Amino acid sequence: MSGSTFVPARTVTCTRSRAARELGLRRREFDFAVHLGRIRTVPDEGGGGGRRVERTEIDRLRTQDGFPDTLRERLRLVGTAEGAALMDIPAGRFTRLARLGLLVPVRFYLNRYRAVVWLYLAEELRQFTAGAENAHLLRGRTPESLRGQLAAGVDLRARNWRGRQLGFLTRQSEGSWARAGVVAAFLPPADVADVVKDPYERAQLNRFRPAPLDHGAPGSPSAHLAEQLMTAQDPDEIGWLRSDLGHAVEQARIHASAPRPAARHTTVPPPRSAPPTTPGDHGSRPEPPRRTRGLRAWLRRRNPRPAGV
Repeated sequence: MSGSTFVPARTVTCTRSRAARELGLRRREFDFAVHLGRIRTVPDEGGGGGRRVERTEIDRLRTQDGFPDTLRERLRLVGTAEGAALMDIPAGRFTRLARLGLLVPVRFYLNRYRAVVWLYLAEELRQFTAGAENAHLLRGRTPESLRGQLAAGVDLRARNWRGRQLGFLTRQSEGSWARAGVVAAFLPPADVADVVKDPYERAQLNRFRPAPLDHGAPGSPSAHLAEQLMTAQDPDEIGWLRSDLGHAVEQARIHASAPRPAARHTTVPPPRSAPPTTPGDHGSRPEPPRRTRGLRAWLRRRNPRPAGV
């Protein structure tokens, strides 16, 4: 047997801040690129938690043609007006395509009137416009089946955004309970309690629940609206999320049970032993209390002794 031990070389990684600087991105742009899967991250093997970026990933991005402009262009976001101009269609048609779920938003913000403003990837809009199968949606009259859905009030923008967000958070989660916690974050609390009966398992899901979206102070109207957008609304969406949650919790139970408080062991005191007896004692019965002097005097007055006795 050889006296030397083979130690595999550790992958060279760097922090997210360092990676953002080397890629010429602001931190917000970098986080968004990770969100979209444009930049791959790995768990921190040093035990510090969080995620890091491999050096090979940075080199891959830096060697792409047109770097860094091409990378920034792949992250460019546009609203309704700019997106419609990019696709060369009226803004009203753009909104109808988005409501039908044909254009999927990736982010949103609340304007000063607390109205939701959806943002789309310019790259995806260009791809949709270039697709020959979408030409009839960009020009001419909207198909009758789609007009019927619009008349019924269909609006899939929030639902499609939730689906995209769910996919991102699931990819970033580590461990079966973390994946289950991501699914639970998109369900109303009553549905989570109905699917997961055990309160300790629900507490475990809450530990891995993703951080709330950064839209206003906690409890503010803006934060409340953001929470509503994060929660499934349609019955069929809630149905498949419930099914997904049940399956995820079953898988989590196989790997590790939810932590529970340690059982309390109450110590029963030993029975008190009887006092020791001495020879001549008659059992352990206590000696009756002596009569008081006043009681004896009262008995003599009540039963006087006869004379001459």
